[in-house]
Amino acid sequence: MTSRAEITTRYAKAYAKASKKDKGRVLDQVVEVTGWSRDNARRRLTAAAKRPPGAGRQVARRPRKPRADKFSYDARVVLQRVWAATGGQCGKYLAASMQVQLDGLEHHGELVFGRDRYSNGVRQELLDMSAASIDRYLAPVRAKDQVRGRSTTKASPLLRSSIKIRRAGDEVEAEPGFFEGDTVAHCGPTLKGEFARTVNLTDVHTGWVFTRSVRNNAHVHILSALKAGVEEIPFEVVGLDFDNGTEFLNKAVIAWAGQRQIYFTRSRPYKKNDQATIESKNNHLVRKYGFYYRYDTPEERAVLNRLWRLVNNRMNYLTPTKKPTGFGTDRNGRRTRIYDKPQTPLDRLLAANVLAPQQVTELIAYRDSLNPAELGRQIADLQAVLLKLAKEKTEQLYLASIPSELPDVRKGVRVKAS
Repeated sequence: MTSRAEITTRYAKAYAKASKKDKGRVLDQVVEVTGWSRDNARRRLTAAAKRPPGAGRQVARRPRKPRADKFSYDARVVLQRVWAATGGQCGKYLAASMQVQLDGLEHHGELVFGRDRYSNGVRQELLDMSAASIDRYLAPVRAKDQVRGRSTTKASPLLRSSIKIRRAGDEVEAEPGFFEGDTVAHCGPTLKGEFARTVNLTDVHTGWVFTRSVRNNAHVHILSALKAGVEEIPFEVVGLDFDNGTEFLNKAVIAWAGQRQIYFTRSRPYKKNDQATIESKNNHLVRKYGFYYRYDTPEERAVLNRLWRLVNNRMNYLTPTKKPTGFGTDRNGRRTRIYDKPQTPLDRLLAANVLAPQQVTELIAYRDSLNPAELGRQIADLQAVLLKLAKEKTEQLYLASIPSELPDVRKGVRVKAS
């Protein structure tokens, strides 16, 4: 059989390329050598011609000499420190903000030339690193949280038909001031009882964020968070876009927006893409820093609000974002999204030219006063407090929500009546 297989493989290519007359001659030769019928020989030759070629005889090859590392070991060690100070930015964002991060860490004495492997050469290497190189060097130290939360949005029939709908494909805002908003429930594994909500606002044009935790989703607490946001955001709020939840679509909130001449819109029900900007912030801002635990006490809300002030400073002044600018095609003709160059929300705000010169000076001075490493330490300390307050309580609620495999003996045993 081995000899027959070798003969079939040898004649297969010649048989596939031959003319009809020559194929007959090839079949004669194969039948004479193998003893097969002509139909069997024809079938085997056709199948062998369609099979990909084998590996053939393996020839020993000299192993390729590995390419020398482009960046030094010291640069990779310092890169991990800078990445940790930024809160775990991805490669594209870290490459765009590397200059600002290094200046801030040097200004506050976190990185000193000649200490802890940091030098002028290492600084230049970090500035020369591409986004792909940064992601490749940081891959071993990354971690992901696999816990998930719950949705608490309930549609509001009140006033919903009178609010204009804003869709995902509508025109993009050309100036700062139009915010998407949402609430995140800190309920843990159960929706029973009262628990804290975090109101999250994100400017569509610049990516500027404001976050505030409140007692529950009653309109008095939601309205207090919105008023605080309008006061603390350094530019005018001209529009608000929410989902269809009752915490936003109520007379108190709509009347307040009307008094301040704030344009009010809502998304379509069950269409999260209409609020893609705020939905992404709910994940990598609120859930990343506030976790998925249950917070239902005043102490926990106080810690959350101290945490959000620090996180907002990191996100608004030190963390770049990218925005979709249109659609294109890749080399295979598939439709792809096109994004602009990553910039921090502050840089986008300054480029919009909507601030007074004094505001510009104050915001730049405030950014320069921020210490990325100290921000990271304070955030980590507050997160440790949250873990101490809520981790065990949330885990117990989760265990209590798991149904028991044992039967409930208190219900008794039903027997068929005779």
